[in-house]
Amino acid sequence: MACAGAGALLSGCVGDVFSDAKVDPASPVAGEVAKLTRADGDYPSFREIPAPPKDVRPKRLYGQAADEIEQSRAALERDTAPSSWTLQNTDTFAAGARRAAGPDDAPAPARGTEAFAEELRQRATPPPPPKN
Repeated sequence: MACAGAGALLSGCVGDVFSDAKVDPASPVAGEVAKLTRADGDYPSFREIPAPPKDVRPKRLYGQAADEIEQSRAALERDTAPSSWTLQNTDTFAAGARRAAGPDDAPAPARGTEAFAEELRQRATPPPPPKN
């Protein structure tokens, strides 16, 4: 029963839906469609299929190249694993970087900052109360 139902459903796919399709003559591609759909057109033969190129590497070399890439990936993961390296001489590096950056700027006096903040507090206007 299931096979008969599947056969009935698939039988609709057998017909050629494009055989009776019409092309609008006002379409800009109408002339090209008519030329391409002629039954007496020139069709390629098997003799016209070009020969395979000679300058392509053999198929087995593609697999070898893929293996080399996989080996490189595994070596990179092994060499950069979290337990494979440590930081050393970080204090020496940091001291050199501080010397190269130059002297530190003196911090701003605390009174200047407090005075500025107080001035802003005095100038601040609270928002109006909400209307009920």
